[in-house]
Amino acid sequence: QVQLVESGGGLVQAGESLRLSCAASRSAFSRNAMGWYRQAPGKPRELVAAFTSLGNTNYADSVKGRFTISRDNAKNTVYLQMNSLKPEDTAVYYCNLAPIPTMAYWGQGTQVTVSS
Repeated sequence: QVQLVESGGGLVQAGESLRLSCAASRSAFSRNAMGWYRQAPGKPRELVAAFTSLGNTNYADSVKGRFTISRDNAKNTVYLQMNSLKPEDTAVYYCNLAPIPTMAYWGQGTQVTVSS
């Protein structure tokens, strides 16, 4: 069973940056089409950034130009660089397969809070 462990969240002010990490317990797992999801209070979980099966990247309109997904396959880790953060980016962030996540792979997530 693969475990995905998210980290790197925190409390920042609007305009600041954070880099999230998602470490996979299985070697080479990060080579899959993976993505970052987020869930804000009272809202459904949404996909905000992802690799396609061809290795291209896709972003939700709300984060395009501010967030960058990347990966280090040697470390089995996927990253999400978040710049120019806004209060509306406040959410718990998760990684999983994309665009269709696997229920068993949901981890604890990492909380990102952006104050205005």
